[in-house]
Amino acid sequence: MHCPAKINLYLRVLGRRTDGYHELVTVMQPLSLGDRLTVTLGGDTLSFVCDHPDVPQGPENLVWRAAQGFQEETGIRVAARLELEKRIPVAAGLGGGSSDAAGALQALNLLYGSPLKGPRLHSLACRLGADVPFFLGRGPAVGRGIGTELSPLSLPPYNYLLVNPGVALSTRWVYENLDLDGLSEAPLPQSWDPEHPEHWVENDLGEVAVRRFPELAELQARLREAGAVTQSVSGSGPTVFGIFATWEAAREAARVLRRSFPGWLAATQGLTGLETDNARERRLWMT
Repeated sequence: MHCPAKINLYLRVLGRRTDGYHELVTVMQPLSLGDRLTVTLGGDTLSFVCDHPDVPQGPENLVWRAAQGFQEETGIRVAARLELEKRIPVAAGLGGGSSDAAGALQALNLLYGSPLKGPRLHSLACRLGADVPFFLGRGPAVGRGIGTELSPLSLPPYNYLLVNPGVALSTRWVYENLDLDGLSEAPLPQSWDPEHPEHWVENDLGEVAVRRFPELAELQARLREAGAVTQSVSGSGPTVFGIFATWEAAREAARVLRRSFPGWLAATQGLTGLETDNARERRLWMT
């Protein structure tokens, strides 16, 4: 199963809620870049393995928690082996862990005869994390509330170049250092013009990330110099993305940056939600 990464094209924090979470509006698009999850039924117990040394393989992992949550919600004793091949960087602002959890929920639900219908599956995903419900869908969406109130959105398959310098930046730290008093009071966009993302791409959390690591601003400048139509930080960072007019332009910018940038880098394409399963990973270039 393809578990796609995502980009936060727009992320506006509106304030802190009484429950401690933050009210926000975000526009997200899944990507051809993704992890691969294989679920095989059989055996006596639940087991989980991952090829990435930094990914926990016990109960603290979201895939494991998703399988346990499915078991508790349905009453079905899960006997399966879950194998995860990581391609999305860990803690990168690209939603990899949340996507893997959503993939586990969908795979187990399908293999066990779909006992969880839409609302129950969505509710379980919400309990696992704010980004998990988004990955139950196939295409772009606007997220409201804490990000779990989702509305489908039509966007083209944007051509992205992603760069990640490998610095450690936790989502919790970013939110804790967000200046709530300084949040913009400008009106929210009335629409998301798909032909001109440069008019609305922005990220309140990205400003915090850049204050902590100024090199993220330098990477955005390099993407702009390489021809990006617009650029920003995804989620809480530290991954920076640029949107390019064509796939060839994104690939060429990737080759140019690779000569001097030693960190993680990938050219990838946004998913529209209309792709066949075989086409979801079609456009991806990594070194």
